[in-house]
Amino acid sequence: MDDNDHRVLGNRLDLFHQQEEGPGMVFWHPRGFAIYHAIEDYIRRRMHSAGFREIRTPQLLGRSLWEQSGHWEKFGAAMFSFSDADRAMALKPMSCPCHVQVFNRRLRSHRDLPLRYAEFGACHRDEPSGSLQGLMRTRAFVQDDAHVFCRDDQVEYEVGRFCAVLRQVYADFGFEQFDVAFSTRPAVRAGSDALWDRAEAMLARAARAAGLDCVVQPGEGAFYGPKLEFILPDRGGRRWQCGTIQLDFVLPDRLGAVFVTEDSGRATPVMIHHAVLGSLERFIALLLEHYRGDLPLWLAPEQVVVASVGPAQQDPVVAVAAQLEQAGLRVAVDTGPDTLSRKIVRARDQAIPIMAVVGAREAHDGTVALRFRDRLDPARSLAEVLPMLQRLASPPDQRSAVAGDAPP
Repeated sequence: MDDNDHRVLGNRLDLFHQQEEGPGMVFWHPRGFAIYHAIEDYIRRRMHSAGFREIRTPQLLGRSLWEQSGHWEKFGAAMFSFSDADRAMALKPMSCPCHVQVFNRRLRSHRDLPLRYAEFGACHRDEPSGSLQGLMRTRAFVQDDAHVFCRDDQVEYEVGRFCAVLRQVYADFGFEQFDVAFSTRPAVRAGSDALWDRAEAMLARAARAAGLDCVVQPGEGAFYGPKLEFILPDRGGRRWQCGTIQLDFVLPDRLGAVFVTEDSGRATPVMIHHAVLGSLERFIALLLEHYRGDLPLWLAPEQVVVASVGPAQQDPVVAVAAQLEQAGLRVAVDTGPDTLSRKIVRARDQAIPIMAVVGAREAHDGTVALRFRDRLDPARSLAEVLPMLQRLASPPDQRSAVAGDAPP
């Protein structure tokens, strides 16, 4: 296995593991879960800024819902199903039917639309054991699910505004370029040809308006509608399908979603399925392999390690670390007996981007010397260092521009 395989990196950096008792499941360690939370919190803020309201829906639901939606017929063999007394139940493989249930709890007006929901949906799929591959393909995973319920005349705008979110998010993670595929009707599908003609024409028009240059993938659409797939190339030249935008006239109709029109009639909304990352687990695997374990500062499990030069600096090191933590940074402490050179090597092995060194002089002067991945800075006062590190370690959506301070 390659040294830059995410499974090797996950073990070396103590991020996660998998074991026989949980096939296709992930045991997240503290360092790995810090990355997970940094990504989740970032996506949550981006989606909130884009007008999505976060919800949470059950993982276990009656099989009748999946039969009504059509997922049981299409995906039943890959779903974990159970019996609860006389009732058949199944773990959700996706969140879309659940979001329709939230929509359906109120009679919606045309004035309520577009209505946007987002969820970090915990999903389960009974993938064949031979297809499981670390975080790339698992049986339990979390999707950044999002859905928009809107009118036909709102589709183009909604697709365009979500494309803007995708562009910004991918750039923030270091992917300035991406490809887009337009996946059309599969051989086995729900809905009439006329409905598919309408959906494909509408999505193609919205993609053009958003400035997307799409490669057509005949027959690769979802069973309920056409979709746009966003593909990220990593530094090794591999291509990863991540985000999706899917246009759906079928599911809201099957599940009885309606809104009151301007003339007091009833109409079925269009449902747009959105995801920026796809699976959080798979996206973390992508990031680990793309950056070869050396994640950007804002994503690193620990952003700073505060290290002593000798045993006399233990108390000053702990005090500096406490102030950095209070400032919102993820901090490790190294006050062991090893030499500073060995501590530097250990920080690099753990992929910690910044080391704050406290020696005898720094302890006396109330300063720290910063060692970045590519440079060593002179000792500065903690009052000067704190705001700089806060800015450099902040997620891109929260970072204010400061002239002369480039992120390490």
